[in-house]
Amino acid sequence: MLDANAIAAAGDALYDAWRDARAIEPLSHRWPSIDIDDAYRVQQHVVARRVSAGARVVGKKIGVTSQAVMRMLDVDQPDFGMLLDDMAFGRGAQIDASRLIAPKAEGEIAFVLKRDLCGPGVSAAEVLAATEGVMACFEIVDSRIRDWRIGIADTVADNASCGVYVLSDRLVPVSGERAADLFSCGMVLEKNGEVVGLGAGAATMGSPVNAVAWLANTLGAHGIALKAGEVILSGALSAMVPVRAGDFLHLTLGGIGECSVRLT
Repeated sequence: MLDANAIAAAGDALYDAWRDARAIEPLSHRWPSIDIDDAYRVQQHVVARRVSAGARVVGKKIGVTSQAVMRMLDVDQPDFGMLLDDMAFGRGAQIDASRLIAPKAEGEIAFVLKRDLCGPGVSAAEVLAATEGVMACFEIVDSRIRDWRIGIADTVADNASCGVYVLSDRLVPVSGERAADLFSCGMVLEKNGEVVGLGAGAATMGSPVNAVAWLANTLGAHGIALKAGEVILSGALSAMVPVRAGDFLHLTLGGIGECSVRLT
């Protein structure tokens, strides 16, 4: 277990790397004993510094939910991070790539909550009852760790490798006649007109609803709730796709909507 000084030092290093858009070596090189509990404490330090600098927490994200990403990172469990208002963009946005280090795109389903969820004990049915609707979403993940040489502790400490996210302009209900099919909805991710990712809702822990329930229960064990009005990114539906300045990305989610973004 790292002491408070080490937690602060690791958090400050990651904050400075985010602010300056420059990569640092894996945390395990300097702190070989770092574990997941330490990493979440580092994450809290980073988020607190960003909030102190003027940002606001507007949601949460779940990472490492698909088998494709788990294989890439050689882990067997999801993680989570905090979404801040300076990460959020709307459909058709143009994003300055210089604010990112080594971005990769993911297609996801975003949940917008209409009431609080606090575990443990939250079920999939309760997630649906608390959801205002879902949206198509790009998450452009980024790593402050050089060359994405990350283990689970590195990505957790680095706020689950959060970069920015882009939401569609259509909110689709999850109940009633017009409800989205969150299990079998198909995803097509295109980069510069070429299909680079295919997936379905079931790729995320069997259903993105299961992923949100996992998050509510995991955070609830620490006394943290998912709040009404928050955006919850439920996890990648296919493998991450490297992107760079000049790339145009388009995402289609069957029955949910579409979203696009250009890196400049």
